[in-house]
Amino acid sequence: MLGLRQRDRHDERLPTDIYISLVDSLFDNFTSMLAGAVCATVAAVLTAWKGGDWFLWASALGIALVGAARSLHMRAYARGEKPTTVEAARTCEHRYAIGAGAYAAMLGAWSFLGIALTSDPTIHLLCAAVTIGYTAGGAGRNSGRPDIVLLQIICACGPLAVALMLNSSVYYVALGILIILFFMGLKRIAYSLHSTNLKALVASRDIRSLAMRFDTALNNMPHGLCMFDAQGRVVVSNSRLSDLLGVARDIAQRGITARELLQECARAGSISAGSVERFAAHFESHLSRRGGADPVIEIEGGRTLALTFQPMENGGSVVLVEDITERRNAEAKINHMARFDAVTGLPNRTFFRDQIDRALAITRLNGQSCAVLFVDLDDFKQINDTLGHPCGDQLLCAVADRLRRIVRDSDVVARFGGDEFVVFQSPIKHPDDVSAMASRIVRELGEPYEIEGHHVVIGASVGIALVPDEPIDADNLLKNADMALYRAKSDGRGTWRFFEPDMAVKAQARRSLELDLRNALANEAFQVFYQPLVNLKTMRISTCEALLRWPHPERGMVSPAEFIPIAEEMGLIIEMGRWVLRQACLECAKWPTAARVAVNLSPLQFRRGDVVADVREALAASGLPADRLELEITESVLLQDTQATRLALEQLRQEGVRISLDDFGTGYSSLSYLHSFPLNKVKIDRSFLKGLAAGGQPMTLLRGVARLSAELGMSVVIEGVETEEQLALIAAENCIDEVQGYLFSPPVPGRQLRTLLQAVTPVRKVA
Repeated sequence: MLGLRQRDRHDERLPTDIYISLVDSLFDNFTSMLAGAVCATVAAVLTAWKGGDWFLWASALGIALVGAARSLHMRAYARGEKPTTVEAARTCEHRYAIGAGAYAAMLGAWSFLGIALTSDPTIHLLCAAVTIGYTAGGAGRNSGRPDIVLLQIICACGPLAVALMLNSSVYYVALGILIILFFMGLKRIAYSLHSTNLKALVASRDIRSLAMRFDTALNNMPHGLCMFDAQGRVVVSNSRLSDLLGVARDIAQRGITARELLQECARAGSISAGSVERFAAHFESHLSRRGGADPVIEIEGGRTLALTFQPMENGGSVVLVEDITERRNAEAKINHMARFDAVTGLPNRTFFRDQIDRALAITRLNGQSCAVLFVDLDDFKQINDTLGHPCGDQLLCAVADRLRRIVRDSDVVARFGGDEFVVFQSPIKHPDDVSAMASRIVRELGEPYEIEGHHVVIGASVGIALVPDEPIDADNLLKNADMALYRAKSDGRGTWRFFEPDMAVKAQARRSLELDLRNALANEAFQVFYQPLVNLKTMRISTCEALLRWPHPERGMVSPAEFIPIAEEMGLIIEMGRWVLRQACLECAKWPTAARVAVNLSPLQFRRGDVVADVREALAASGLPADRLELEITESVLLQDTQATRLALEQLRQEGVRISLDDFGTGYSSLSYLHSFPLNKVKIDRSFLKGLAAGGQPMTLLRGVARLSAELGMSVVIEGVETEEQLALIAAENCIDEVQGYLFSPPVPGRQLRTLLQAVTPVRKVA
């Protein structure tokens, strides 16, 4: 019993599926069990009939009833749901063990009574033979649960051996001993068979689990897989292959060939019927290991499949089928993005340059001519900043559409970035063809646009470079067109210019000047000069305007009119303006009088810099009071009229800094600026002094602007006073406060200015 309990504990450690399989094996042999029960019942009836003993009849009836009950139980198990838990399986096992034990006990009782109560050898033979046979058969049928085998041996063979050994015949006793030995061996065989079956079940389960994992992995692969054997028939395939090719999932079970597989694809509509033979040739060539590179095939629906053939050692091949449609599309998209502009869809700089290289080679070969037109949109940046980048992008698309309509089919139009477009016109017969194209571009791009409900008008400037007689590459041709564009913009915009050789010389000189300008800023090679403003009432210096000067070691004193516009284009004016502001405040703090210093600010400093922070930093570093600093702005700053500009000016005025409107009378000269912005001073441009001596309209204009400014609470300065006559006429007007000009002093270095400020006598008196 100890061994049985130990085996029970061992069985409890079995995996659930293994234990259920062992229990299920008890009910697998219904037919053999039924045949054995019928035979035993017939044998019991025969012995009862021959022996005529009521005990034998009772035994026969018991064997029949228990056998029938067991048959019904096994039939019910076969028709019902199989157990899925250990508890349910153990219940079925216990019921089976009770039936098996009862039936074995009935056989044991029958064989004991048959041998003990009768002396008929026939009855003895039937009892021993049936009992031994049933027990031996049960050992094999119930080997899944060897404890049941042991139970049957004890219940059936125990009484038989006892009956034989109680007989007076020595042969019967010997037979009883042999039966005991036989059944002890049968027990060992049953347990050994159980161990073998258990190992087979575990191995089968592992194989089944491995197969399920393989099947799961195979059918969840992102690629289709198909394995061909050495005869070229499909032996393995996955569901992804069926999905890709539109074929049935049982192709491996049918063992079809590659040609038959392709024919099924054609019937499914994955490939055309006409392509079956071509694809079959590819397959057969690779399966026979004669193929070259792995093929890529196009199938219906616009999909692209890449096939990879991997030979196997024992013959045959594994074929991987990958859907590379998305990858192909992504590659095409990346290639398109690398060659075309994302906003307008036009070729970009890289792709356009490659096209020019090819076109130049063709035109040289054919003896034709061609031209590059560099197109730049005028005032686009202002539209983009005002309406926002989405509207700016829509405007660029509209410009691109107009350019597409303007050019011929043989021409190429591209966007180089920003507001720059390029047209390659080829072929051309005469330069007039290019002029006509440029004229049409300027005219049609200048027509109004409707963008998001806004009426937008821009212009265009065009630089043209004709292909010269001597060889030229794309880079130099584009550079020539760019230089011509620069000339067109310098000449007033809204026009076009052809490249001329002297432009290259000027461009080189400009590049040299740009390089020198950067070096000068890095090395602080600039100087600040100061030109006085004289108070007309006291004739003493009241303010000094800080003016930037550039003494170049080779060029001499470079004119501000030459380098200031370049500094603004390069964006250097922000750093230069910050440096001038700092130097001017430091110099003003050294002056012996309370004269103010006036510093000019560029519109770019308001758009891209932080003017308020720069002013605060300069004042803090120099210790200069804010009311001794004047900031001179031009009308172009006010033209921006942005909230940020207005807020910056108001902040500066609230902190005590004075704001002066410089060069009033140039540009738009809108009088609305005088009351719309926080201004302290108006500087009337020198152009008002032309014809002043003759009186009339110039004097009337000067007097009117001066009086209006004075009535608005602003002081008035007249710039460019150079003669005593001009000074006398200006001094006669009570509304003019200050004058500035070479009559009093040219711009001078800070040290010389301090000498002027220390002068006791007035600068100049009116005659």
